[in-house]
Amino acid sequence: MKGPLFYSKILLFGEYGIIKDSKGLSIPYNFYNGALKVDEKPSETAKKSNASLQSFTHYLAKLESENPNLVRFDLASLNADIEKGMYFDSTIPQGYGVGSSGALVAAIYDKYATDKITVLENLTRDKLLKLKKIFGEMESFFHGKSSGLDPLNSYLSIPILINSKDNIEPAGIPSQTAKGQGAVFLLDSGSTGETGPMVSIFMENMKQDGFRNMLKEQFVKHTDACVEDFLKGDVKSLFKNVKSLSHVVLDNFKPMIPVKFHKIWKKGIDTNDYYLKLCGSGGGGYILGFTEDIEKARKALKEYKLEVVYNF
Repeated sequence: MKGPLFYSKILLFGEYGIIKDSKGLSIPYNFYNGALKVDEKPSETAKKSNASLQSFTHYLAKLESENPNLVRFDLASLNADIEKGMYFDSTIPQGYGVGSSGALVAAIYDKYATDKITVLENLTRDKLLKLKKIFGEMESFFHGKSSGLDPLNSYLSIPILINSKDNIEPAGIPSQTAKGQGAVFLLDSGSTGETGPMVSIFMENMKQDGFRNMLKEQFVKHTDACVEDFLKGDVKSLFKNVKSLSHVVLDNFKPMIPVKFHKIWKKGIDTNDYYLKLCGSGGGGYILGFTEDIEKARKALKEYKLEVVYNF
């Protein structure tokens, strides 16, 4: 048995801001993916994944009994497949901010939800919001609290524009320029990050007036501008706003940036060779980079592994 593939995602803009109703833009990233699978001779990793799926299934049974109008699952089939050794076979790195648990949630919903909203039907805003709510409840098993956006992106496999918490829509993004020098890239920090602790630090900071004002007047302002520039294809204005955003993050989100990247982060702003921003909640995993000249960025960051995800 091998189920359909579900892809990783990248939240280009909106990390932390979407908690406070900034705009956000999330795109599927097909380089990594995962699928539900049963093997004759499961590896140790497969056995661990199977055990985790067992716990997840108990959680889903409880979720269904508490919210019967929200979502129902064919739990008998799910339990039977888990008995056979089903696991989630994934190349998506965990703790890297590219949606490993989101892809798993999407795969389980796709196969076992009994009255599911399918990708093929007309996705009205109400249906998108209902899916987002279902996925948020399902993914909370892994993160404590989830917006549901990662699984939504993985399930639909299309770019999603977040206008506000209650206003999301599929987005058309400008097509890539194959030979463009400008690029969005992933930079491997070499360590994993955990979402829970990072979100706790953010929530603690939100109790301070100064931090709240900075978030509204600088962080959300630049994030919204970046989303609009990106969707319009206004590259010049985009890089101006990404630079401002990178600065605001360096000044106010230091705990979310691995210490060894503080200097590299500042160097990008000072030289204009590249600008860095958080990818997901930070603390490790991937860092997202923007550059107008990918060769310059590669030279400047030659000690690190760069993966281009989008060309301008």
